[in-house]
Amino acid sequence: MQLVPDLSGIKPGDPVPVATPDRIPPADLLVVTGAGDWPADCAAQLPELPMIASSLAYQLPVEAPRAAEFRSRLRAITASSPAEAKVFDDYLGTRSPITVVGTPQTDDLPRHTPEPGTVLVLTSVTKSSQTGGSAPGTELLLAAAERLAAAGKHILVGLHPREDRSLWERYEISSVPSVQASARAEAAIGIPGTVFPVVAAVGVPLVGCTDPRLRIPGYLLSVCSHTITGPDDAVTAVAQAKPVSRDVLYEAVGPIGGSARRLLKVWRKAGVRV
Repeated sequence: MQLVPDLSGIKPGDPVPVATPDRIPPADLLVVTGAGDWPADCAAQLPELPMIASSLAYQLPVEAPRAAEFRSRLRAITASSPAEAKVFDDYLGTRSPITVVGTPQTDDLPRHTPEPGTVLVLTSVTKSSQTGGSAPGTELLLAAAERLAAAGKHILVGLHPREDRSLWERYEISSVPSVQASARAEAAIGIPGTVFPVVAAVGVPLVGCTDPRLRIPGYLLSVCSHTITGPDDAVTAVAQAKPVSRDVLYEAVGPIGGSARRLLKVWRKAGVRV
């Protein structure tokens, strides 16, 4: 069950059950993925529930202002990879053991069968919302996509769930999630984010668009074959992009296969009442 501030962004048929703060059903465990205002508010509203922190989206290696409000309640902490664990530890300010479980998205990776000339564009979020922030760099990514299309590349867009679809409607928008869509791409380009290491695990070479205003953890940059700060470099960077090494991949994405099982095992153990 996922806690949401309200039901305004929930569509009929969404596969994940949701609840709002005024209608929280009985639960055995509260899992937070960060220490921003929303997870901290949820923790404050459910003071009796055991807690666990699981890094499911990237954070910065700077202690979050509200992490101290609930970190003493954490029964366990998980992260996808060794590199992510180091960042999450700094973010929470815990200095506690963190269990590396891998990324559940890598449990069923598609086979990489690239279509000639296809480039996957991995979007971020242009506008912030109550449950998540936004990343600068959309203008750079849009301009890079234009340069690639002008050079004859077929642009396939992996749309972030909270991104403005209208910005990308001139191109093919994938009907499947970005990781599955990456199987079609010779290379991928985007604003480095949580999906980057998973796409790298598929075997797709990555190019990162790095806006000067954007702070990106080093492990997300490590899976990029090249990074660009201007759209004119996009065509060359994509043409020269290569997959990352196995060592770099493990540090960034963690163990591949069985990740969901490892994560749920930690959650179940933490949720046992004592």
